[in-house]
Amino acid sequence: MIERYTRPAMGRIWGEEAKYTAWLRVELAVCEAYARRGRVPADALRRIRQKSRVDVGRILEIQNRVKHEMIALLTSLEEQLGDDSRFVHIGLTSNDVWDTALAVQLRNAADLLLAGQERLRAALGDLARRHKDTLIVGRTHGVHAEPTTFGLKAAVWYVEAGRNLERLRRAREVVAVGKLSGAVGNFAHVDPDIEDEVCRELGLQPAPVSTQVVQRDRHAEFCTTLAIAAASLEKIALEVRGLQRTEVLEAQEPFAEGQKGSSAMPHKRNPELSERICGLARVIRSNAQAALENVALWHERDISHSSVERVILPDSTILLDYLLDLTAFIVEGLDVDPGRMAENLDKSYGLVYSQRVLLKLTDAGLARQVAYEIVQRNAMRAWRERRSFLELLAAEPEVSERLTADELKACFDPAWYLRHVDAIFKRVGLL
Repeated sequence: MIERYTRPAMGRIWGEEAKYTAWLRVELAVCEAYARRGRVPADALRRIRQKSRVDVGRILEIQNRVKHEMIALLTSLEEQLGDDSRFVHIGLTSNDVWDTALAVQLRNAADLLLAGQERLRAALGDLARRHKDTLIVGRTHGVHAEPTTFGLKAAVWYVEAGRNLERLRRAREVVAVGKLSGAVGNFAHVDPDIEDEVCRELGLQPAPVSTQVVQRDRHAEFCTTLAIAAASLEKIALEVRGLQRTEVLEAQEPFAEGQKGSSAMPHKRNPELSERICGLARVIRSNAQAALENVALWHERDISHSSVERVILPDSTILLDYLLDLTAFIVEGLDVDPGRMAENLDKSYGLVYSQRVLLKLTDAGLARQVAYEIVQRNAMRAWRERRSFLELLAAEPEVSERLTADELKACFDPAWYLRHVDAIFKRVGLL
């Protein structure tokens, strides 16, 4: 992933040195397990631990000649260890090291993503509580529907963030799995207890059964989880974009002192951060598709998945880490305008109270379809003539015969729509 979207901690997980360091860590853990069984002499293990180091430059130089990353690492270690190098990589195939080290990298990446998701969820909870009773017009199909609160919008995001938190936890567990079962997964040259011991040392679970690779449905689940989490961030960003439109202008993403919105138009304050989130979420979704394509491999393994994962696993984790931070920044600094929300609520001449009037008329004995026709006809007239919906209804004989002026007016009280907000907030743990 390009540097623009790479935060330092996540970037360090996926650097070349980090990759080879993870491979070396697996090799050393295997040496230690064999040493405990007497197959690697204690003095040799001591020298291996003291002398082994990752020399990326030398590894790449060797790789350019041998065209094989694992052999390049082993050759570099052989140069460092001399005769003791015969105790390294005993009974292993390349993917024993690659997949087990990759599991460590993915687990560490997942830990950063979980921290970012926790921060975002907390920010959404704070936003929801702050605007629990801030009235805003609810929109369906982009059209005024009924009053709701901005806090309820944020509460929906908060609960969804909690679901993504649980998904990420599950995905971390699913992908934190190693294997040391050899070239076709039958433990022909390594005993299963070595795998158990090394995985435990690395904080991983051993794969219950494997081929030459850890099965890629695990990585597909991980990537699809990242895609779902990114889609939820896009959902928040898309709402911010909609609310920041000039005609709406109910909320705006942070805009720093001295920031510029357009090279041509000085007045512009664009939702460019939210647009960035929406754009990059598409990349993570596309990567999830590639991960699904990696599940089916020939026989006990081919290598078609490897080149794909070199791109999608670093890129997806780096991007989601970046997007979680960016979304939390927007939520924490969101410029909310309750006055504009109240103003927009009144812009549709009171039409948002049509269902309340309909139900009141049916409660008063009017047939539902008759009441619906009366309410709809006056609603369309109010919109067409830009007149008060309340005044038009008050002039209808069939309405005034059944509802007093005060009863009709009470239907237009926005406080009615706040009745159960506290109950909802208690239900989701925000009160």
